[in-house]
Amino acid sequence: MAYVIGVDLGTSAVKVLLVDQHGEVRGEWTESYPLYQPHSGYSEQRPDDWVEKTIIALRRVWETAGVSPESIVGLSFSGQMHGLVLLDGDGNVVRNAILWNDTRTTEECRDIEEKVGRDRLLSIAKNEALEGFTLPKLLWVKRHEPELYERARVFLLPKDYVRFRLTGHMAMDVSDAAGTLLFDIETKTWSEAIAQAVGVDLSLCPPLVEATACVGTLRPEVAEQTGLPASVKVFAGGADNACGAIGAGILAEGRMLSSIGTSGVVLAYEQSGEKDFAGKVHYFNHAEPSAYYIMGVTLAAGYSFDWWKRTFAEDVPFAEIVQRAAASPVGANGLLFTPYLVGERTPYADADIRGSFIGVDSRQTKWDFARAVMEGITFSLNESVEIIKASGKTIDSVVSIGGGAKSAEWLQIQADIFGLPVEKLKNEQGPGLGAAMIAACGVGWFESLKQCADVFKQVEAVVEPRPDAAAKYKELFAIYRQVYPHTKELAKRLKAFRP
Repeated sequence: MAYVIGVDLGTSAVKVLLVDQHGEVRGEWTESYPLYQPHSGYSEQRPDDWVEKTIIALRRVWETAGVSPESIVGLSFSGQMHGLVLLDGDGNVVRNAILWNDTRTTEECRDIEEKVGRDRLLSIAKNEALEGFTLPKLLWVKRHEPELYERARVFLLPKDYVRFRLTGHMAMDVSDAAGTLLFDIETKTWSEAIAQAVGVDLSLCPPLVEATACVGTLRPEVAEQTGLPASVKVFAGGADNACGAIGAGILAEGRMLSSIGTSGVVLAYEQSGEKDFAGKVHYFNHAEPSAYYIMGVTLAAGYSFDWWKRTFAEDVPFAEIVQRAAASPVGANGLLFTPYLVGERTPYADADIRGSFIGVDSRQTKWDFARAVMEGITFSLNESVEIIKASGKTIDSVVSIGGGAKSAEWLQIQADIFGLPVEKLKNEQGPGLGAAMIAACGVGWFESLKQCADVFKQVEAVVEPRPDAAAKYKELFAIYRQVYPHTKELAKRLKAFRP
């Protein structure tokens, strides 16, 4: 039996999957690394931590699975998007990576809008200037750390740096490049127009490849450290959301993904790169060549649930919280929650907004609050669903992955709020499986990613929306959508009192 490996470089840990030719996960290993937050709104990591932990995980995954390393023929990557890694002329890291959830770059976003022009930016990059993207981070370093910016000769995104260290080959795939704000989505090239407008030299941009491209093999010293043969083929891989879409089979029209991790994502397949969503949702190149995807993001999805748990029910297991919350009725006895704990991305693009509980009543219990948090996260995702539907796209079903797929109760809430059937996968492994599927196609097991998904993706259950609950949620959603416009100015005034 032959195997491939999918490496998922996340925000808190790297997860490595060992997958056989039938799509069965035969081994997995996770290694965590620290997050550095030296100031409010800052979020950084040390790139070499990613490399060290990935090398450990690559060795441990085949050792603990008990397979011969010689049977592993390919590997690929999924990675956290947008993070800025600056390298000097010798390939050394210039400073810690600035991550996707870092919000220090509001001023740089306004500069981009002024110098490029919002309409021009949307016509080229298909996305608005938001704090999470890579270009604002690059401009922040240029403004605040000019000596470091002068040392930089190229920038990479997180997984691309790890792949560079493993193979010696420097490149960036188009699905990840689409999240930099320096990329022309339609032509799949670096944008000279944007770069010139903001004063960035395009020589800082690495060569571009498709996510499915073979970029080489392991360096001899890496092969020795991991125990893998140096002949293992390494494929570029893609952005975590693109790889999550592959793993969930979002490779045709009518399919949508709902992913609740630290952040939350709603993602729909799109064949054309010519549509205009006016920046209301993200519009990126897919990891499948010649395809695209539309995406809405809730910055604090699972993070909101984790915050509530550690603050109010630290010792209560996740499963028990969800069960107790499910005993609360639809609408949590008149309580609404907006999950804006760290600002919001879709559809408001507001770094200053913060969360709210609306309708607090003395008769409510903490389990009502737990249900309100679950519903509020899902309402936020539904804002993106409604934008996608309004574009004229038909959505037939939703595949749920991440924390929202771990309980029957949350799956039902999603089905009722979205008003769509929700699929739970038998062996949901998220972006890591998508990375493994890229490798599986690359080594010739399948002719296409879709053919691979037909084998690898297995549906365990389909949850149908309940008409009565769906009708109630429709009313509640209309109320939910009024909370942001009534609290945004209050949140800005409270900013001065936050740590």
